[in-house]
Amino acid sequence: MNRTTDVFQIADRTFQSRLVLGTARYPNPDTMMAALDASGAEMVTVAVRRLDLSDQSQNSILGLLDREKYFLLPNTAGCFTAKDAVLTARLAREALGTHWVKLEVIGDDDTLFPDVTELLKAAEQLLSDGFVVLPYCNDDPVTCQKLERLGCAAVMPLGAPIGSGMGIRNPYNLRIIRENLTVPVIVDAGVGTASDAVVAMELGIDGVLMNTAVAEAKHPVQMARAMRLACEAGRLAYRSGRIPRKLYGSASSPSGGMIDAAPKNDG
Repeated sequence: MNRTTDVFQIADRTFQSRLVLGTARYPNPDTMMAALDASGAEMVTVAVRRLDLSDQSQNSILGLLDREKYFLLPNTAGCFTAKDAVLTARLAREALGTHWVKLEVIGDDDTLFPDVTELLKAAEQLLSDGFVVLPYCNDDPVTCQKLERLGCAAVMPLGAPIGSGMGIRNPYNLRIIRENLTVPVIVDAGVGTASDAVVAMELGIDGVLMNTAVAEAKHPVQMARAMRLACEAGRLAYRSGRIPRKLYGSASSPSGGMIDAAPKNDG
């Protein structure tokens, strides 16, 4: 990796922030806007099926979000089939004027894990329809490679189940995914606190997407700032190159030129 430059580019867009934030579950719109500002996020997700796309009044979520400041990424949350996901994405394109989509096709209500078969089908259809597709997927290297080969602009493997706050449960798979793909890898789902974001970024992951961890924190605005700093610190640590882990300790001070404190024998 070239450690002298650090550009976060997805498709034809470049971002300064590697934190992507959702817009659901906040206690009120003012808290949401303050948290977005504190996070430094440039890309925010909106759930198409849970919004009234025709309502872009000043007090609606779409009305509150400054399109000059925030890049809107509509998502297909709540879709359980490829057909529903494709339809939802097309509705978002028409209403919001964007051909970008965060693709979600959920397998069941209990785990909220992706349905891989339907996900791949939906991704292929949307790509052929000119969309920039960012799919939410399992932390499965094979699935991620298939999505990249289809033409997805990034992949979004889960760190843990959506809303669980369990953190990064399988860092080894995420490392394999990052090492074997050329498109950006964004951890999506499962982050609970700032240290989880740091772990993801120290693995070399390109970005972190979260919603519940900020929106349902006791103090969402403070947590948003913590997540911003965590992503920055984790990325900087990754780029700095950590020391290798060792079984035994090694002195950090040089041994050369040390004073000989042993008593001399004058006899």
